[in-house]
Amino acid sequence: MSAAEFNAGLVDEFSDALWLEDGLSRNTLESYRSDLRQFSEWLGKKRWNDPALTAATHSDLLEFLAFKVSVRVKASTTSRELSSLKRFYRFLLRQGRIQADPSLNIDTPKLPRSLPASLTEADVEALLNAPDVEQSLGLRDRAMLEVLYASGLRVSELVSLDVMQISLNMGVVRVMGKGGKERLTPLGEEALEWVIRYTREARSVLLGGKAANTLFVTARGSAMTRQAFWHLIKRHARVAGINNTLSPHTLRHAFATHLLNHGADLRVVQLLLGHADISTTQIYTHVARERLKQIHALHHPRG
Repeated sequence: MSAAEFNAGLVDEFSDALWLEDGLSRNTLESYRSDLRQFSEWLGKKRWNDPALTAATHSDLLEFLAFKVSVRVKASTTSRELSSLKRFYRFLLRQGRIQADPSLNIDTPKLPRSLPASLTEADVEALLNAPDVEQSLGLRDRAMLEVLYASGLRVSELVSLDVMQISLNMGVVRVMGKGGKERLTPLGEEALEWVIRYTREARSVLLGGKAANTLFVTARGSAMTRQAFWHLIKRHARVAGINNTLSPHTLRHAFATHLLNHGADLRVVQLLLGHADISTTQIYTHVARERLKQIHALHHPRG
């Protein structure tokens, strides 16, 4: 067996273990595979006499990371690659394939906290008005966008919503978030009205006689994927004339930012977003602070 085949076999075993232990998605597993393949290829060029991943040393890992920095790989990418290597070598250590973990005492670089992309309130209004609500699909899209903006759900949470997770009487949505944690999030009158209209006028049309528990369904009567909804957002953004760089979480970021801009407490926003740690939510205080600076510069006589 060649060293390349040996390394590939180890990576396969590692990926299978991750899938069994954590149930990670295909995309996440492929990220691990890609990171380890790159290190394996680099190691093969450096240690041509013994390129097995099990033979890598602490110095090898440091040199690999230094190489990544030298070719101007993003710090976030290097950080992720180091995380992959750390987890891989912990796995090998548990399996008894190596005697010592070469990734020990290598610190993950601290990354600058970037401000999440958001939209102005006018942009959100234009986006919400973009779907053609005279069509069943347009009515569905409007209801989905309204729920997303009103509740701050993750896109994955939105597309997987069941009918029973929304209480039309109470005006709340029950969400199973990360780690299986449940939270209740208010919908607001506007979003609630659009959900009611969608369920009465469009959902049965889209289902075409089929039965489904999923609240928001496609033209084929099936559940929507995150990728499909992301394409819908981009299409409606073009119609709305929004040229900002969007992400799948843009409306979630707008939800948090606009709440803070209107005086919401950070702890409340944390609960609504389903963040386990307040430090995750604190990034939005920077967004709100930037908004305050803009208002001050615009309206203060000495701004």
